[in-house]
Amino acid sequence: MMKLLQQPTRLSTPCLLLCTQIAAAGVAIEFEGLEGELEAAARNRLEMQQYTERSLSPGQANRLFAKASDEIREALQPYGYYHARVESDLQPGEQEGDYRARFRVELGEPVTIARASVVVAGSAAQLPAIEQAIEAFRPRVGERLEHGIYEGSKSNISNQLQAHGFFDATLDKHRVAVLQSAKSADIDLQWTSGERYRLGEVNFSDTQFSEEFLRRYVPWDADAYYSIDNLLTLQQRLVDTDYFSSVSVQPDLERKAEGRVPVEALLIPAKRTIYTAGAYVSTDSGPGARVGMERRWLNRRGHKVGGAIEYSQRLEEYSAFYRIPRPGQRHRNYNFGIGYRDEETDSSRSRMARIAASEVLDQWRGFTRTLGLQYLNGDFEIADEQRSTSLLYADAMLTRKRADDLLFPSRGISLLYGVRLAGEGLLSDTSLAQIRAEAKWVRPASKKSRLILRAALGAMIVDDFDALPPELRFFAGGDRSIRGFDYQEIGEVNGTGGVIGGKYLTVASAEYEYYFLPNWGVAAFVDAGDAYSSSFNANVGAGIGVRWRSPVGIVRVDVGVPVVSDLNDSLRVHIVIGPDL
Repeated sequence: MMKLLQQPTRLSTPCLLLCTQIAAAGVAIEFEGLEGELEAAARNRLEMQQYTERSLSPGQANRLFAKASDEIREALQPYGYYHARVESDLQPGEQEGDYRARFRVELGEPVTIARASVVVAGSAAQLPAIEQAIEAFRPRVGERLEHGIYEGSKSNISNQLQAHGFFDATLDKHRVAVLQSAKSADIDLQWTSGERYRLGEVNFSDTQFSEEFLRRYVPWDADAYYSIDNLLTLQQRLVDTDYFSSVSVQPDLERKAEGRVPVEALLIPAKRTIYTAGAYVSTDSGPGARVGMERRWLNRRGHKVGGAIEYSQRLEEYSAFYRIPRPGQRHRNYNFGIGYRDEETDSSRSRMARIAASEVLDQWRGFTRTLGLQYLNGDFEIADEQRSTSLLYADAMLTRKRADDLLFPSRGISLLYGVRLAGEGLLSDTSLAQIRAEAKWVRPASKKSRLILRAALGAMIVDDFDALPPELRFFAGGDRSIRGFDYQEIGEVNGTGGVIGGKYLTVASAEYEYYFLPNWGVAAFVDAGDAYSSSFNANVGAGIGVRWRSPVGIVRVDVGVPVVSDLNDSLRVHIVIGPDL
């Protein structure tokens, strides 16, 4: 039903509350019965919308209003509403050239899918990625016909065919038959996949390295089928080398022939030597600064060298490293390092020299695997007891980190598993077998909040616990452990009451963050655990905090207090800058 420039139909008060209104200098447009995406689609389809800030003549207003109802109905059809009813009303405004248009919409029963046939003919149908794309196709039988979802599902199948090398695939059937009288629709889609192409020769642009060296980063065999995942893996490997400021790996589809697609890798060298400097604040180590230098490549074999100096209120450290890359199907690095560390806490003082050698394998069953040897030599003072130590131990570690955003993840996980072994008499003052595990989960609680869970476990068998330097003992307390307690405040005590650490570690934490602004949030947390050698005694800390997503990383300021503990009650402020995982 349509009325042109007549007396307005009286609207009830509830109706007025439901109407969505946009005040304008030209035409003010109101909708009843539509909201969200449907209202936006109807509004955008109206030619009248172009005159919300321009005056109209009576002739223009009548012309635009006369076709408005049809425009609204057409706008709703892609969402499956083919039987919408529109009642409309147009009235002049208080000023000349101003009008108010009101549209009352009844959506009616939507068109649903009665039959859906989605077929990929050929060898592609056997690939898991194609099977998953077909399984994920929407809308399904019984669901409302939405053209946008249909087109997206159709494009997803076509994109998966391209991503797996079926460049000659054809879409032979693509039909959506809508029977308006039955309020139903049939979908018929069929692709013929054709031949699957293989990966051809990789052509590298001129760089500081030979092509022979760069080809060792290629992750696929000579006869491998084309896969976009292989290209992304190659690109990520080249990015991770840190040799290049820009990396682009693309298939050269114009030159595909004889079932193969050549690959072009455009590489731009990075700055060869970099210098770093930064200041930080941490309640565990106090204010401090760190400077470093790295030579990204020493020679055409890609060797690296670097060093760093760190100095803070409680920590002084000097270190240097030499790294030899061994790219290949199982990419790895050989690392050699030396260093000296002087660290002081409320309960200990340690001055240790270190020599280390390790092999780091980037991909080992989904983890980064590190195998190495470390030699420690120095003296330490803990709980008024002074000792010197010499310890050679084997170190094995598995780490994995996954996140949707490494700087500020809304969903992510980090895992660490480690083993240390030492034998008395093999340049060691004691025998040691130690295992440890750490995990951290980040999950969204809502659009503006996150839940962060953390756990740490450790255990050891040691012949002479007193011979272990503080860094090989288990402690709890501090910014990244149990907040509300000082750094390494929790552990076994000796006869004088000094904290000496423990043979076992159990720590768990739960934290809830809510961001009331894009870069500002608040947090509430509970941490609990103990470092012990005989019996477990829970120490629980709780508190609140502030979060700021700064340009240099997330800044956390927490205020924590002991809730359950035999230690003295105190309020502590914890400040940490850095990534969540």
